Amino acid sequence: MTHIEDKVNTSVKMSRADVLSIYRRVLRIARSWHAQSALAQDTEAERKYIIQEARTLFRQNQQITDPESVQRCIAECEARIEIGIHYRNPYPRPSYLPPMGLATQKGRKLRTQERLRKQAKPVYLQSHDET
Repeated sequence: MTHIEDKVNTSVKMSRADVLSIYRRVLRIARSWHAQSALAQDTEAERKYIIQEARTLFRQNQQITDPESVQRCIAECEARIEIGIHYRNPYPRPSYLPPMGLATQKGRKLRTQERLRKQAKPVYLQSHDET
């Protein structure tokens, strides 16, 4: 095995360990989660949401092998964890950017606006579709 292949394999193993570690962290957070309203049904609904969201996103990104893409997904997950814990709200915070709301140049097309909107999307909303 060459030095480059060894570094790639080590990087993949580290990424896998990082991903599994962050997945376990999300599940631990879900187990100990308490809703801000202190109502039992709210707490249970939010716990189920956290677990379901984690399962969905981790399975959706399961086939990603590019180390850079894996690191972006990890960064998104960590951002969502920190925001959720800070605001005591497991749901993603909305990003308010009106359609065609970015600075335009004369003759700018819709495709350019869509590209700019995608670039302007916060890291914690990268896996969510536009609503």
